[in-house]
Amino acid sequence: MKATPLVRALVISACLLGGWAYLASASRAEALPPREPLSVMTMAINERTGKNEPPFEKEILDVLGVDDYIVRTYYQPETLPVGLYVGFYTSQRQGDTIHSPLNCLPGAGWQAVEQGHAFIDVKPSPSSPTTRRIEVNRVVIGKGLDKQLVYYWYQSRDRVVASEYWGKIYTVLDAVRYNRTDAALVRVIVPIPEARLQQAADDQAIEFVKGMFPLLEKHLPI
Repeated sequence: MKATPLVRALVISACLLGGWAYLASASRAEALPPREPLSVMTMAINERTGKNEPPFEKEILDVLGVDDYIVRTYYQPETLPVGLYVGFYTSQRQGDTIHSPLNCLPGAGWQAVEQGHAFIDVKPSPSSPTTRRIEVNRVVIGKGLDKQLVYYWYQSRDRVVASEYWGKIYTVLDAVRYNRTDAALVRVIVPIPEARLQQAADDQAIEFVKGMFPLLEKHLPI
């Protein structure tokens, strides 16, 4: 008999509850591979030049619970600016877990007006001769007359997932199998100053992700 959506939801909820109970009770220190801090990530991606944005205030950091992060804007003449946020969590055992960026939008006055997914072919590392296809969230958000294009995903080890729920399930599985719960949220934002530039925003966001993704190898442990 085919499981109904309600049954699947209950099964997933039970797995998550059991998994988080395990995470809360586990006491072994997590041993992570070496990584470089995000702050040393290059300011030059493709032909864009990055600029650090002001650091988050303590109140925001307390809510995020992030261990390492960058917030930058990358510029190139005659193109739309691209915003980059990468937040890395060393461990998610003590309640500091990654949440969807969509949860914060209403409080800042933004609303999602389009939601879907995008598929992007990226190189796993700068020297890789091959590409892999990743699935990411694609959201257009609006506040008054302003619109922005947002691409975001959850990354842990060598895994990229769009779903927040699957990200949590993989966290539980990684904790059991590898004694690791580290993960990161990667978010790319491009403004859409007018409707006719929406396709340009998509094109430039995809181009930026292709140039940026291989660089994450040094900063997010595999």
